[in-house]
Amino acid sequence: MTPPRTVLVVGGGAAGNAVTILLRRAGIAVDLVEAKDDWNATAGSGITLQGNALRVLRELGVWEQVQASGFAFGSVGITAPDGTVLHVQRDLRTGGDDLPATLGMQRPRLQGILIEAVRASGARVRLGTRAESLVQDGDGVDVRFTDGTAGRYDLVIAADGLGSTTRAAIGITAKPEPTGMAIWRVAAPRPAGVVRTDLAYGGPAYIAGYCPTSDTTLYAYVVEANRDRAAIPPESYADEMLRLARSYGGFWPEITAHITDPAEVNYTWFDRLLVEGSWHRGRVVLVGDAAHCCPPTLAQGAALSLEDAWVLTQMLTGAGTWDDALLQAYYERRVGRVRPVVEASVQLGQWQLDGVRDADVPGLMGRTMTMLRELP
Repeated sequence: MTPPRTVLVVGGGAAGNAVTILLRRAGIAVDLVEAKDDWNATAGSGITLQGNALRVLRELGVWEQVQASGFAFGSVGITAPDGTVLHVQRDLRTGGDDLPATLGMQRPRLQGILIEAVRASGARVRLGTRAESLVQDGDGVDVRFTDGTAGRYDLVIAADGLGSTTRAAIGITAKPEPTGMAIWRVAAPRPAGVVRTDLAYGGPAYIAGYCPTSDTTLYAYVVEANRDRAAIPPESYADEMLRLARSYGGFWPEITAHITDPAEVNYTWFDRLLVEGSWHRGRVVLVGDAAHCCPPTLAQGAALSLEDAWVLTQMLTGAGTWDDALLQAYYERRVGRVRPVVEASVQLGQWQLDGVRDADVPGLMGRTMTMLRELP
C-alpha cells in the first residue's frame, strides 16, 4: 500500500489556510506552521474581496460565514474631493452571476473564519514556529523547525508572504520592489449612507476611499507618495492620516471623527513582485504573496492568492506523480493570469504618480476584470 502523501504548508495567511483546507479535504496529511503566535488573528483593518475571491471561498466551504460577516455590493462611486458623486460604475461579477461582485469585510473576521476551517480539517497546526532548514532529495524534503523538531514531507508549500524566507532559502532571488505609493488604513463605524466603495481622486492624497465591511463597520484609506517609514513615529499615525483625510467631504467628516488612536492606523508601502521562470525549486513551491504581489488598486491581492491555492490543489490531487513537470505546469497556468493583474495594478498607480490626466483607467480596469471572470 502506498503511504499517504504529506505536505508542509509554511505560513497561515489566506493562501496557506486555503491550500491546507483543500488538501485535507482530499485526504492528504498536512502540517501547517505559522511564525506568529496569534496566527495573525487580529491583524489588519478591512479587506475588499472581488467575486473571483468569493468563488474560492465558496469552494473552501466558508462562503455562508463570509456572506453573513461582510457587506456585499455591486458598484463603485467616483467622487470629487468635496464628496460630490461624479460617477457610479457597476462592478463586474468576476466570480460569476451567482455571487456578489464585491464584498468588504473586516480582515480579522476573514482570518478567523479560515482558522476555524483549518482547525476543523484535522491539519496539524503549530504556531510560533518557522521552518529553519530544508534539505531536498528526489523523493522529499527534510525540514528542521525552530522548535527543535524535524519532519519529512513529499512537498513543501511556501505561503509565508511577501518577505518569504522560504523563497530565499530555495535560491529564488526575486524581492518585492516599492512602487512609490503608500497607504494609510483605519477601521471605523459605517455611516448609514455608505453602501459601496467610493473613491475620491485628487486633493491632498492621490486617492481617498472607503469600503463597508459589515452592517456597522467600514475601513477607510488614503494613498500618498511613500515616505521613509523610520521618519514617521508610530504615535503620530492618527495625526498623519487625519492631515490627509480631513480635507475630504461627503461621509469623510463622520469617518475622520474616529481616527483618534494611532495604534489602530496602519501604514504600508505599495510593493510589486512577480517571480519569473518558475515558482518552485525541487519539491518546494510558492503560493500567494511569496510568488507575486501587487498594489491594491484592483483589490486582487487576496483573490490571486486564494486562486493559487485552489489551482495548485486541483493539480496535486489530479496527478499520480508530483514532479518538476507538474509544478512547472502550475506556474505556467497561473502566470498568464497573474502577470496582467500585477502590471495593471502597478500601471494604475503609476499614472497617478506621473500626473497622466487622459489615462484609460476604465478601459484597463474593464479589460483586466473581464479576464478574471474566466475560471483560473
